[in-house]
Amino acid sequence: MSAVLDSPGYDDAYPVLRVLRGRPLLRGLLAGAVLLAALSGHDPRSELERIQERGRLVMLTINGATTYYLGPNGEAGFEYDLARAFAGALDLPLEVVVLPSIERLVPALQAGRGDFIAANLSRSPDRLDELRFGPVYEQVEPVVVYRRGSRRPREPADLADGRLGVLDGTSYAHFLEPMARDHGVEWEVFPEASIEDLLEAISNEELEFTILDSNILDLNRRYFPAVRPAFEIGPPQPLAWATRLGDDDSLVQAMREFFAGDPSGPLITDLRERYYSHVENYEPVGTFNFMQQMRERLPAIRPLFERAAERTELDWRLLAAVSYQESHWDPDAVSRTGVRGLMMLTRQTARQVGIEDRRDPEQSVFGGARYLVSLMDRLPDRIEQPDRLWLALAAYNIGLGHLEDARVLTEAQGGDPDRWVDVRDRLPLLTQERFFSQTRFGYARGYEAYSYVENIRTFYEILVWMEQRGHPLIAHNEDSSSQPAGPGATASPTRDEQATDTP
Repeated sequence: MSAVLDSPGYDDAYPVLRVLRGRPLLRGLLAGAVLLAALSGHDPRSELERIQERGRLVMLTINGATTYYLGPNGEAGFEYDLARAFAGALDLPLEVVVLPSIERLVPALQAGRGDFIAANLSRSPDRLDELRFGPVYEQVEPVVVYRRGSRRPREPADLADGRLGVLDGTSYAHFLEPMARDHGVEWEVFPEASIEDLLEAISNEELEFTILDSNILDLNRRYFPAVRPAFEIGPPQPLAWATRLGDDDSLVQAMREFFAGDPSGPLITDLRERYYSHVENYEPVGTFNFMQQMRERLPAIRPLFERAAERTELDWRLLAAVSYQESHWDPDAVSRTGVRGLMMLTRQTARQVGIEDRRDPEQSVFGGARYLVSLMDRLPDRIEQPDRLWLALAAYNIGLGHLEDARVLTEAQGGDPDRWVDVRDRLPLLTQERFFSQTRFGYARGYEAYSYVENIRTFYEILVWMEQRGHPLIAHNEDSSSQPAGPGATASPTRDEQATDTP
């Protein structure tokens, strides 16, 4: 038995052994316990100790806008970013295992494929029998969803008149069973389906209704503008991470310490801002128009964005989103202040980036791309992405001088002038005399710059989402011409000439 205790592996794994060296009686008792544990197959280490010895934390999740996906800048998702911060607090790298559907998560956890589930999982009563949950970090409402233009259901009895489909593995049966008993509501469970599958079925009138958590609906309405919320079917549901049920709660205890710590509050606030702030004022009509122009105008000018992206190392989908916000992809667009073209360049900006004809689609796109790069280059080196990009886009709209004024106001009010979410909230102050009178460049339409950047973020994410899924609206057309055609139109002004050229 002493040989067991003298082995380097046990000494490293259990620091208590070092304390017991030189105490024969205690050492003998512990040796017996270790041998008994080995013979019985019981591992005396806690779950957290085993994870730390392994050297990585494994998260089980599903693909989705609120959980985990590959975005334009790499891995992303509210759950992913939160879990990565938790892994960092444990000084461990995060490994992500993506399952194809919700119903696969718990079996995968029980089989030891991961350490915890982070997948927008509600802490419902039926799940408490098989899972141990960590602290609640969000509250969401389960919402009935229907198609725009169809009859809106307003109460549970209305769901009996249409086809209702839900994902397998959700907790919605807890709410639906009383509806079935009281109102004759029936529903279908779709195994292996995704949230997007059900929303597409609603959009295509293959289903009348589905049920989603409110946060999932908020993020996905940009991609499915035909869907609408009808009514909430129950009280707010708490979201939490889940681990295996058992006597060992060491991992959950680490979660409690993480969420109770000082960094977790600001972190969750930042993540909410990053993932939800630009969709709070979402208007479905804007997405309908955007998708219509994707069909009618984008194919002809997409090669211009792609070539400009290659030269500037920007994302072509970002350039396309900027151009849509500026001109709705109309090469003949002209604002009342004289900015024009696909990227709505001013005369001074056109000269600055070497553009001779702002009405020429190719020159306009290349000029706009170079101008955006120059704005990013002129921001302080310490500003990181994606804040650097969002701040540069605000400067594209109101000028670098006005952006700097907003950053100065942000710092004076205790915010971080290098973070978009902090500067964004101060941009509207540039319209108020008591604030712009304190600045170097004076009045600016800060509300417009605020909306300008948030709209571009939405259009950009829609383009990325569609291309990743091979959506027919964004399928590459090899025969598309680089010379767009179409009737000219006067675009709504996006910025005034003087503000854009502010140094």
